[in-house]
Amino acid sequence: MGIYLNPGNKGFQTILNGTYVDKTGLIDFINRTVNTPQKLTSFSRPRRFGKSFAAKMLCAYYDKSCDSRSLFEGLEISKRDSFEKYLNKYDVIYLDVTWFVSTTDDIKKVVNDIQRSVISELKSEFSGYVPENERSLPRVMTAIASKIDRRFIVIIDEWDALFREAKDDEMIQKEYVQLLRGLFKGGTTTDETIAAAYMTGILPIKKYGTESALTDFQEFSMTAPGRLAKYIGFTEDEVKNLCDEYQMDFDEMQTWYDGYSFSRIKHIYNPNSVMKALREEEIQNYWTQTETFESLKEYIGMDFDGLKDAIVKMLGGERVSVRISTFQNDITSFKNKNDVLTLLIHLGYLAYDLTKRETYIPNFEVAEAFEDAVSGQEWGAVGAALSDSERLLDATLAKDAEAVAEALEQIPVPCLRYFL
Repeated sequence: MGIYLNPGNKGFQTILNGTYVDKTGLIDFINRTVNTPQKLTSFSRPRRFGKSFAAKMLCAYYDKSCDSRSLFEGLEISKRDSFEKYLNKYDVIYLDVTWFVSTTDDIKKVVNDIQRSVISELKSEFSGYVPENERSLPRVMTAIASKIDRRFIVIIDEWDALFREAKDDEMIQKEYVQLLRGLFKGGTTTDETIAAAYMTGILPIKKYGTESALTDFQEFSMTAPGRLAKYIGFTEDEVKNLCDEYQMDFDEMQTWYDGYSFSRIKHIYNPNSVMKALREEEIQNYWTQTETFESLKEYIGMDFDGLKDAIVKMLGGERVSVRISTFQNDITSFKNKNDVLTLLIHLGYLAYDLTKRETYIPNFEVAEAFEDAVSGQEWGAVGAALSDSERLLDATLAKDAEAVAEALEQIPVPCLRYFL
């Protein structure tokens, strides 16, 4: 058992020690891809939507260095036909890219650090099968697989961390993509080495032009979650059960944290906010505690035609059309307002209706985050209108006719229709 090679099941055990909403059905989906042409899966979703929980769950299930049967007893996967087939049957390589980024003294070293760290553990476990001076992780894994017929399951958490943290360093990005291509590009080498791979992150796989950097991956995201929609966050039934258990008001929980809707699942809730509300016994805005909030001001303040108007419309409860096809799946290659809106969908600040190709603010919690972000002077009349609308609401609830009239006079006419 190591840090990167066969990390064991302690991470998932810790998760189970708290309140756990059963998402082990995802294992059954991955099981059906093992050793097939569809064995590479990328599943992107916003920060604080359970990505790391899923990665640790998969490690616990596949890792052959431990016995995880008792952890999964009674959970959904234990009732599936595929449960026994791969339970603790594989060598797992687990990479938390955010951890590598946050612990390095030079981000340019991260790709080398990843390879050096994993190769070191592979040498210890597979002594005699690793070429002495080999520094390429794909070649080391290929050498092991070819000599002792062992395939690996590779789990990468926050795969896009380098694109987010070194957003202007094309050299390190290309070096990182080359590593991923070496592992997953396909052909005989990957078939002999990789039994399955699961990557999770905020952004979908980077595109160059119209082509994905890793074309062999099945991609699931906030704009196209497909069969994995119910694993993005909590479903309505799951939240109802939690509210019953914790004696919380479901209707209020729905107003604050619901709003993400997909063709297969119509109601998806922000899991981090739901769990914090349960623990704190208070329903409030937990979104602004995430790291992405500070970036919101930067993105919505970009000088693209129609962007601010779209934000104002959505703050008024309207939907706006969006084209997601030009987005390059990073946080620098913006060409127009559609690219910014698409990024906000992947960050969870906006929801997306695939059928109508429209985007909207999903719930009250996120609406408050937007209101906070536009309250600065750079938004001028819009920020003022939001403040005036709050005073209008308070005066209306207090049945203060004079204050209502005064508040109405303060709201600029172009903004008035969004707040009444």
